[in-house]
Amino acid sequence: MDTFAKLGWFFKAHKKRYLLGITALILTSAANLVPPRILGMMADQLDQGKISWGQFACYIGAILVAALALYLFRFYWRKEIYGGAAELEKEMRGRLFWHFLQMDRTFFQRYRTGDLMARATNDVQAVQFVAGDGVLTLVDAIFTGGATLIAMMCFVDWRLTLVAMIPLPFLAVLARYLGTRLHDAYLDSQAAFSRLNNKTQESLSGIKVLKTFGQSQQDAAAFNKMTYETVDVNRKVFRIDSLYDPLITIIIGITYMITIVYGGTMVTNKTISLGQLISFVAYIGTMVWPMFAIGYLFNILERGSASYDRIMGLLHEKSLIADAGEGLDTKSMPKIHGDLRCHVVAFAYPDEPDQDVLSDIDFDLKPGQTLGLVGRVGSGKTTIIQLLMREFDNYRGRIVFGGRDIRQIPLDVYLNEISYVPQNNFLFSTSVRDNIAFAKPEASLEEVEEAAKKSALHDDILLFEKGYDTMVGENGISLSGGQKQRMSIARALLRDSEILILDDALSAVDAKTEKAVLANLRAERADKTTVIAAHRLSSVMDADEILVMAQGKIAERGTHEELLKLNGWYARMWRRQELAAKVGESDE
Repeated sequence: MDTFAKLGWFFKAHKKRYLLGITALILTSAANLVPPRILGMMADQLDQGKISWGQFACYIGAILVAALALYLFRFYWRKEIYGGAAELEKEMRGRLFWHFLQMDRTFFQRYRTGDLMARATNDVQAVQFVAGDGVLTLVDAIFTGGATLIAMMCFVDWRLTLVAMIPLPFLAVLARYLGTRLHDAYLDSQAAFSRLNNKTQESLSGIKVLKTFGQSQQDAAAFNKMTYETVDVNRKVFRIDSLYDPLITIIIGITYMITIVYGGTMVTNKTISLGQLISFVAYIGTMVWPMFAIGYLFNILERGSASYDRIMGLLHEKSLIADAGEGLDTKSMPKIHGDLRCHVVAFAYPDEPDQDVLSDIDFDLKPGQTLGLVGRVGSGKTTIIQLLMREFDNYRGRIVFGGRDIRQIPLDVYLNEISYVPQNNFLFSTSVRDNIAFAKPEASLEEVEEAAKKSALHDDILLFEKGYDTMVGENGISLSGGQKQRMSIARALLRDSEILILDDALSAVDAKTEKAVLANLRAERADKTTVIAAHRLSSVMDADEILVMAQGKIAERGTHEELLKLNGWYARMWRRQELAAKVGESDE
């Protein structure tokens, strides 16, 4: 019953609904007692030859009234109890989804997508069963079983009832034992399902790579192996679960046997009448469901308990990012505008706190200025961007925007002033227009087209069969890499944020298109801050300041001309890329 205690907060919030549902369920149990009693009375009068057609009609009418009452009561308890279970499912899914939106990068590094999806679907459904079928079986086991036992004692004989119910304690003990084993088995089952979900999601996301490298058969074999492992884990659950019904059937069979032997003796001795014995047998038939309900209840509760623990394990996770705007009305806060200043003494990732990945990072940007970040892979460019976007707050130093430490600015306010375009862009399975207008749904078609023109994408869109109404497919599968990047840039420009961050966002476009996009950016963002991280140095050559990163530190800094004069890494890389560009042009 610990599972019901865990969900006490929900039952308390919806107590009116559940009180109505349980009342209707109890009335259903009471109405179920009428037909067996009437059948016993009819049997006695038939045995004595005293029944008349009028009495027979009254008995039939009473049974019909009881059937109608059962119909109405069953409708109401289903409406209220199962309706409450649906409310719980909606609330749990909503809480999980909102929690996912609030969590930081570290959380998503610990939990894979398939595992999170499994907890938001299978586990939530298992908890929902507790609030629906769990309540039903509990009330049935208590009230239907209890009311039937009372009727058997009052209308038949208390001695026969006590003797016939002797096997019931064994049922309770064995059900509890099996329930404990089922809880542990179900935890393993849900974990196996999460792993299988992860594998499915990963394979579907990387289907192009699998086919390109000819690994389809190997991946299918790995998937099948994981499927068999999941089936093996579930077999243990099914083996334990399958013991309930035979156990209950044996208990019921023993009960019938005791009733026939002992009850028949009582009829012979005239202790009870034949009609009472018939009523008693009918009552045992009514007891069948409460007996099954006991096993079913333990099944539901153990599954629900395991799933609830898995869900709460996620909900108890705390983001390492503290939101200064919690409890505030952030919508009424003014826009932030001003200098962006970064002074990071040192930063280490939370899972490796003793290994600094950034140190002594300093730069100041005024509105309208552009910062370029270049360097080898792993030099720290993306890490700086992550700090600017508040994906991590555990650094020593300060990052100030508009005169305020960004850690003291509400997340909704601060992130609303940032547009971010990563190298690997995510597009939704909607139209071109909807993808560009994602951050500004109320934008007109003219505004969308203007943003597409600034990102040098408008002409490409006009070549699509349906223009801006063209569906891009899942994650833009129908678009080229360059088109995806430019669509993401158009989305960012339409938002017109104070800070624009491009993380190698032009790597898939040709030099001519890159030049056009950068020229539009300079004109568009004359009074706003821009940060560009790139491997292609032509992307940052017009920046007001360029930082050359190496092993988490600033190795060189200055404008394009100043860095060329230093004749360091930047100058060598510039000459190499210029030579590669000339070779490419000659090849053309």
